[in-house]
Amino acid sequence: MTTEIKCFDSIPGAPKAVGPYSPAVRVGNMVYLSGQVGLNPESSQLVGTDIESQTEQVLNNLKTVLAGVGLSFKHVVKSVIFLTDLSHFQTVNKIYGERLEGHKPARSTIQVSALPLGAIVEIEMIAVAE
Repeated sequence: MTTEIKCFDSIPGAPKAVGPYSPAVRVGNMVYLSGQVGLNPESSQLVGTDIESQTEQVLNNLKTVLAGVGLSFKHVVKSVIFLTDLSHFQTVNKIYGERLEGHKPARSTIQVSALPLGAIVEIEMIAVAE
């Protein structure tokens, strides 16, 4: 039996991909979300240089992508957070916890030397459709 793979190449209201990838891919009931940085979907520019504004925008973008495939944060089973400075961990953790409204998927947080477009935070997610 072959499992259907569906690529969502464009999600209304979400930033356009900055490379040859899809914002979301569904395989069976699993949905893989590409990493999002703090891009304003209208201008395709980073929303600011501070961790708070970029984290809020990242989560807005992820929420939009999830909604575009009929899901929400409650469907997320795994997140990976990439930070260029791990000293931002507590700030990102607070915003993330508030935005996921008590939902606690498995998660990793990794410090990296750089992110696309000069971003300071990127988050990717895996969700399960009901």
